[in-house]
Amino acid sequence: MNKTRIVWPALACAVACGFIWPAATRALADADDKPAVEEKVVTEVPVHVGKITTATLHDYVVGYGMVEPEPAGNGRPAAGAKLTSPTAGVLVETTGMEGQRVKKGDLIFRLDSRAADAAVDVAEKNLARQQQLITVEGTSKKVLLDAEQQLAAARVQQSLLRVESPVSGVVVRYNARSGEAVDTATVLAEIIDLDRLVATVRIPTAEAESLKTNQPVELSGGRRAASVAAASSNAVLGVVTYLSPQVDAATDTVLVRVSIPSGSFLRPGQFVAARIVCETRTDRLAVPVESVFTTDGASVIAVVEGDKAIQKPVKMGLREGGLVEVEGEELKAGMTIVTVGAYALPNETKIRVLEK
Repeated sequence: MNKTRIVWPALACAVACGFIWPAATRALADADDKPAVEEKVVTEVPVHVGKITTATLHDYVVGYGMVEPEPAGNGRPAAGAKLTSPTAGVLVETTGMEGQRVKKGDLIFRLDSRAADAAVDVAEKNLARQQQLITVEGTSKKVLLDAEQQLAAARVQQSLLRVESPVSGVVVRYNARSGEAVDTATVLAEIIDLDRLVATVRIPTAEAESLKTNQPVELSGGRRAASVAAASSNAVLGVVTYLSPQVDAATDTVLVRVSIPSGSFLRPGQFVAARIVCETRTDRLAVPVESVFTTDGASVIAVVEGDKAIQKPVKMGLREGGLVEVEGEELKAGMTIVTVGAYALPNETKIRVLEK
């Protein structure tokens, strides 16, 4: 037998087995490594929800200013007055004190009038003498007229030494002291009618275009003035009474006066913030501010339908407090929407409502 013929079949079998067996082994191993077909996992996102409501929303213009006495106007005198001495002299009587309520015409202080009293006495006697002489043609009408004018001038000088209150109100400042020498530049007292106060505020020119007289205004003072952008139940309610036709070139603002009701907590000289209602929209659809988010450059809300959140495009309007006005197709009051958790929520996501 030829040995070569026996070797070649055996070698061929060995080679075949050497290649086939490892290949089969690798195929089985690869089959074990392949994962089984995964089941689709449904994600359930926990969210808080709210409602679409109807509300009355306002647009505001905000300005800042001071509380001041009402200026003269409409046939009424100014509500405040600073008293100075009409002439130089020495104070001999002071009748006022800070916090005192006075009436128009009450004596506030008096200067030394001895010289003025003597001048009046001389002028009265001279006039009486000229009146007697005129009856017997012992003087002329011109001299008599001069005597009358001298008496009138003496009495005017005498009256200037009595300083009376020009308004009814409260003495908010009193610097007069008996025995002091004063001049016409010294403010001796200030009187303000606290029932006639106004807020003088400055509004940026661009925003003043939407303002009119009689528009309602919310005034806040003290710490509340810093958060004027938020609604305040303690705000003092007034109305716009005056809009200046002139723009302040230094600040690019317009002066606006706002009435202050009698008995408010606001005081003269106090810093205030004013929210002027320039527009009111009633029965508008509104949602919590946090429920509106932006996706692909558009504003949307997530409306709850069954167990899913469906995105609805909206157009936003006025914003007030925690609400914002929205408009959109098929939106109705009473619809449930996602509030906390709405941001970046994919459309038609399955949700689970969390109890508040």
